Amino acid sequence: MRALTVIPLQEGSLAVCDVPDPQPGDGELLVDGLAVGVCGTDKEIAAGEYGWAPPGRDRLVIGHESLGRVRTAPAGSGFTAGDLVVGVVRRPDPVPCGACAHAQFDMCRNGRYTERGIKELDGYASQSWTVQAGYAVKLDPRLADVGMLLEPTSVVAKAWDEVDKVGARAWYEPRTALVTGAGPIGLLAALLGARRGLDVHVLDRVTDGLKPRLVRDLGATYHSGSAGDVAAKLRPDVVIEATGAGPVIFAAMANTAPYGIVCLTGVSSAGHTLSVDAGRLNRDIVLENDVVIGSVNANLTHYAAAADALAEADTGWLERLITRRVPLEQFADAFTARDDDVKVVITLGGGAA
Repeated sequence: MRALTVIPLQEGSLAVCDVPDPQPGDGELLVDGLAVGVCGTDKEIAAGEYGWAPPGRDRLVIGHESLGRVRTAPAGSGFTAGDLVVGVVRRPDPVPCGACAHAQFDMCRNGRYTERGIKELDGYASQSWTVQAGYAVKLDPRLADVGMLLEPTSVVAKAWDEVDKVGARAWYEPRTALVTGAGPIGLLAALLGARRGLDVHVLDRVTDGLKPRLVRDLGATYHSGSAGDVAAKLRPDVVIEATGAGPVIFAAMANTAPYGIVCLTGVSSAGHTLSVDAGRLNRDIVLENDVVIGSVNANLTHYAAAADALAEADTGWLERLITRRVPLEQFADAFTARDDDVKVVITLGGGAA
């Protein structure tokens, strides 16, 4: 079969190759790949900045934002042929640490976890793949064209869950949320915020086009001004930060309402310096009981919450997030950014997606 592979840490090595057909082991599903989403992590791996091949191998099959359809499933697994499924990305470390032992592998304490398409395990960018039934998530059939959005939705489902857990330390009744960044993560965070009944505001650099329309169609408010000005005016109770841009991060941190919670989901690139009044920032955080947290990855409970959220969402709105669908053999187009991109997916030849 054909798969999109890379030699980790070697720029320019991304290529479609013939690889052996997968053979399901005990308790595993055999899945026909439909599509994978392309995100910033995939682009970093392709650029040679990140990634680990499976032990004893040079090449890694990439792709962690999966979507497939079950071809075969073991008896008693809860899955049947034809089910629409997504594979979970992370696996607990083999030791395991305390978090992994409690099925919280997204919070692994020793870094020995593995990840499909990223770290030591082949990903899902292949015409077929296998996955243990316990790490497969069944999707509503209505999501056949957009199910690859589940993995990024699980990331923001975790972010909102973390916000709730922090808020629960005292009386907690947020009203206003600011999402910084209108890429897939930001837009999906806004979707989940609107689903909670919050007054959602989204900040991004573009002034017109698809992103503002997607935000407004959620019943949310779109902004394209200065992060500091927007945050100072709103004084949000919650910020979901999805840009990784230093000035935006610190502007948000400095302008929340008292007892504000800032959840960082965007990963910043190294090598950029920024002058910050650290004393004032510390003073504000302490005196206003503010909290800043980081959040990455997701565990099975977050995948389940994300699947429920997508099943209840307007599929037409979700379909508009996917601005390009690129065939596997033309993968290079998917890794070349365009100004109007939101989410780009690679189709794998296994069905309508």
